[in-house]
Amino acid sequence: MNPLLDRLQPYPFERLKQLFAPITPNSDFSPISLGIGEPKHATPQFILDAISSNFKALSGYPPTIGEFALRQSCSNWLNRRYGIEVDPKTQILPVNGSREALFSFTQAVIDPNSGLVNGNLSNAPSKVAPFVICPNPFYQIYEGAALLAGAEPYYVPSDPTRNFGIDWSQVSRQTWKRTQLVIVCSPGNPTGAVMDLEEWRKLFELSEEYGFVIASDECYSEIYFKDEPPLGGLEAAQRLGIQNYKNIVAFTSLSKRSNVPGMRSGFVAGDEKLIKSFLLYRTYHGSAMSGMIQAASVKAWDDEQHVIENRNLYKEKFANVLPILEPCLDVKLPDAAFYLWAGVPGGDDENFAKELMSQYNVTVLPGSYLAREFGGKNPGKGRIRMALVAQTQECVEAAQRIKSFVLKNF
Repeated sequence: MNPLLDRLQPYPFERLKQLFAPITPNSDFSPISLGIGEPKHATPQFILDAISSNFKALSGYPPTIGEFALRQSCSNWLNRRYGIEVDPKTQILPVNGSREALFSFTQAVIDPNSGLVNGNLSNAPSKVAPFVICPNPFYQIYEGAALLAGAEPYYVPSDPTRNFGIDWSQVSRQTWKRTQLVIVCSPGNPTGAVMDLEEWRKLFELSEEYGFVIASDECYSEIYFKDEPPLGGLEAAQRLGIQNYKNIVAFTSLSKRSNVPGMRSGFVAGDEKLIKSFLLYRTYHGSAMSGMIQAASVKAWDDEQHVIENRNLYKEKFANVLPILEPCLDVKLPDAAFYLWAGVPGGDDENFAKELMSQYNVTVLPGSYLAREFGGKNPGKGRIRMALVAQTQECVEAAQRIKSFVLKNF
């Protein structure tokens, strides 16, 4: 077996399962989970109808590049959403959800043999693994993709004093020289932070200087709470005069936008050269999207009304939940996404989650499970992630229980 598999760490939800194993939750309360970021709103009926009316597509192999109608639909959406032009012939590729695409893109980008140096007295070559830089805390696929590509993850902590943005200047010149890929997530998981234009400007300048590729994970882009929607990576590139989206690819998904996590449908868009190489990789990878799913995806990308309605449901939840939690936790409205990233009294996120489950039967995710120690500190420690994906009434009930738990124990 590939020895790199031994380097993979348990997924956060497996760790949570082990944390809760010895617990018998209080039977006076029905279980409520804020642990997993899985959309729970109803899938729009017109998407279900599109799937059921395209079963005939199952009789043929779908092309890896996807049907042109889908790529054109994605291009049209990018134009409506961000005001940018992206060529559906060469700059867009359908993928089976952003998770699969982020993993496989990393395998296609990383050259694990590029870091050969003379590392000993005999001048025999020794290998220095390239870096994949990612935010900290982060979505664990970034780490696993880097490790299995033969690279080393390099974690750059988000800064609470910068609204959980990243200060790229804290990364050393020597680190940038070894970096082949930078993965960013905006809006962020778990913080909900959105990269502003100046943060993008700095990252593009570094990419130009050191030659690394940028993978922009934007799966939460359509869940936001301010009048102005979050800035996208390709949109930032255009504003900053980056020609042909050089060295950046954006990853977008229907899962959160349209409440279809089981469809596994999204697309990547950006640098034509990167898309071409990624397509070659995927042709061998065997990851073409079903024609039935492609047909439903066209319907989803072409419609905005269901997205507006979905976003309003999240706005309602946050408006009802935050007044309950703000007096007892270090928490505020995020820029976007459907998470609350809250500091807990006492600073022990594992114990907080464990006791909350025991006493009130509410699941939250310890923040330290979503981060790695950097500079002697885990930036997720002392925080919890709450996914407000259930219906409003259930989220409000969970918030009230959390408030009671804090008032009782702290």
